[in-house]
Amino acid sequence: MNEGFIKLFKNIHQFEESRHADVLASLKGWFKRILVNTCIDHYRKNASYINGQMLSEDAENIADKQETGLDVLSYKEIINAIRELSPAYRTVFNLFVIEGLTHEEIAQHLGISVGSSKSNLSKARENLRKILTKKTDLTAYVEPIR
Repeated sequence: MNEGFIKLFKNIHQFEESRHADVLASLKGWFKRILVNTCIDHYRKNASYINGQMLSEDAENIADKQETGLDVLSYKEIINAIRELSPAYRTVFNLFVIEGLTHEEIAQHLGISVGSSKSNLSKARENLRKILTKKTDLTAYVEPIR
């Protein structure tokens, strides 16, 4: 309802009184149309649709049956992989991913530029990806065929 009133007041200048014989009835109709469209917009924005089907809460709780490489890793292995990063990369990674700081806050805290913070995070993620890929590489556990 509030959004409808906001739209009405923001766009009242577009309503042309001179075009209508009964101004009050026309204004009511125009406002009703604004409210209906606002409700439709709100519904579309908040509805969860996939392929035209509304998802239920049960559908969101269906477990993924496929196991990925990260599913095999334990918490300790991930922490150890983060510890393998260089100190600069590890610091920015921890501040951004774990602490939730922005690049601006990290730059100010560490006395580096925002660009350096972004670059270090990108490189930390790439190095971490390489480290974890090595740990989950199943070919390391298979003996070669002779």
